[in-house]
Amino acid sequence: MPRQTTPDPALRPVVARVAGLNLAYFGIEIVVALAIGSVALIADSLDFLEDAAINLLIFAGIGWSLRNRARLGMALAAILMLPAIATAYAAWQKFATMAPPDPIPLTLTGLGALAVNLTCAAMLSAHRDGGGSLTRAAFLSARNDAFANLAIIAAGLATAMTLSPWPDLVAAAGIAVLNADSAGDIVRAARAEWRAARAGEETTR
Repeated sequence: MPRQTTPDPALRPVVARVAGLNLAYFGIEIVVALAIGSVALIADSLDFLEDAAINLLIFAGIGWSLRNRARLGMALAAILMLPAIATAYAAWQKFATMAPPDPIPLTLTGLGALAVNLTCAAMLSAHRDGGGSLTRAAFLSARNDAFANLAIIAAGLATAMTLSPWPDLVAAAGIAVLNADSAGDIVRAARAEWRAARAGEETTR
């Protein structure tokens, strides 16, 4: 059975709530990240800000044509790459000091982020196979961030045992890779929508 390509109108209030949750936790996580010097939390906080922007764009894009949704999907893929770039810059600065972050706030903040992202993923799961690249962008962001949060929790535990900055840096690198992978998935979904839009135009000529 082919996937639904028209976003369900019921998705609109869902992505609005998801955007609000992401924006709220971004504020919490960036404060903790800067206070303890965690590159992984900086990367994850930028993910929350990015997810808030993505869901707000999806909120605006519901009801658009297939071609316009494909264009928006490409834009969302580009947005997914921005935290990876910012994380690389933060990691480069971290090498100047190589001081480990405080493991307790790191672990607790990762647990809070995991709870938020699992909530968002559950809210979006009913829509992940409908609406093409738009809904796929929202679900992939929440899902991947949950994996990233597990990495942050593991980094906090490893930092407590080793007092090394490397677990935090490794977790940050993993978050950057997840964002790049999601961007590729969304680009492929957006291209499929673009091809479907062109095929539909040709059949109506």
